[in-house]
Amino acid sequence: MKRVVITGQGAINALGHTATATMEAMREGRCGIGPLQFRDVERLSITIGGQVTDYDAEQLFNRQQIALYDRYTQFTLIAAKEAMAQSGIEFEGQLSYRSGVILGTAGGGMNTQDENYRSVYEEGKNRVHPFVVPKLMNNAATSHVSMEYNLKGPSFTVATACASSNHAMGQAFNMIRCGMADAMLTGGSESMLCFGGVKAWEGLRVMTRDACRPFSANRNGMVQGEGAAVFVFEEYEHARARGAEILAEVVGFAMSSDASDIVMPSKQGAARAIAGALQDAKLDPSQVAYVNAHGTGTAANDKTECAAVADVFGTAADDLMISSTKSMHGHLIGGTGAVELLACIMALRDGVIAPTIGYEQEDPECALDVVPNIAREAKVEHVLSNAFAFGGLNAVLALKRI
Repeated sequence: MKRVVITGQGAINALGHTATATMEAMREGRCGIGPLQFRDVERLSITIGGQVTDYDAEQLFNRQQIALYDRYTQFTLIAAKEAMAQSGIEFEGQLSYRSGVILGTAGGGMNTQDENYRSVYEEGKNRVHPFVVPKLMNNAATSHVSMEYNLKGPSFTVATACASSNHAMGQAFNMIRCGMADAMLTGGSESMLCFGGVKAWEGLRVMTRDACRPFSANRNGMVQGEGAAVFVFEEYEHARARGAEILAEVVGFAMSSDASDIVMPSKQGAARAIAGALQDAKLDPSQVAYVNAHGTGTAANDKTECAAVADVFGTAADDLMISSTKSMHGHLIGGTGAVELLACIMALRDGVIAPTIGYEQEDPECALDVVPNIAREAKVEHVLSNAFAFGGLNAVLALKRI
């Protein structure tokens, strides 16, 4: 089995327009959640979110590109550009055939759908732009990244709701590990912050109107965010041969399905994914110092996740740090695991554990060290990143310092 390392990272989200800016905000415990700004927001009950601000697509893309790129695709290309620049990899010759793209998204071109439904149903127009379908499809971002960087190997999009990015990165990891590919661009992107997107989520009654407070006894729901994070996963010897800087090593991955309820999480399903990632990475629970939690800020998720972690880690849970960066950037749904992987890399490389901000009251059902409100310095060798999705689909990654 091949070793898999990360040689590039890029991001854009409510905390910053780059991976570097995002990680700096995480260090500072800065909140990127604020008032939403888009058409008809006054008709919504939920008016806060982790929105990308100070963003002008016309400064980054030409008119022809904007006609083809939904906001989620734009975010993906921005993140991919940063990751590629850091990695320094060039996909030419045979390498282009042995490299591909696997990205996660849940909503795909949600902004394009919202705009065009409004055009047809509200404004009564009988025609839409001929590029509506290629702009809104879930594989649009994957396709545009592959074209931008000459990636001719295995490329596809994963849609498993809130676990999409982790599933995508896990598949990229496995493809390189088993020798099917030498390098992959992987991660995820989401932009559901439009009237139709938020209105649909309001119906679930899982959203808070004021702040995201994962693991705090007074939490009252999740906050949506938007953005993207993309990484260059590369076979270890290939990265070494070209002198690439290695950010971290991916050492394990596991998936599970609750097979029980479409919205309520299962402790058993989450625990099997966590335990599976440890087993795949050949790690004892005592070797893992930090877990980036799914941590949505809903009672159902937080309590279930903490119970699953406690079950798997046993007495080792007493020394474990676990935090949710959704408290800062919101829940990016299909893109969330990718942005959260930045916190894992920061923990391994910089020895800084991102905090769970907004924490106000201890919850006895979440009796773990949730790194409340302030980032912490700690040298860690191994970390996990959890993602547990509606539909009971779970994906957990294990990373190692290198």
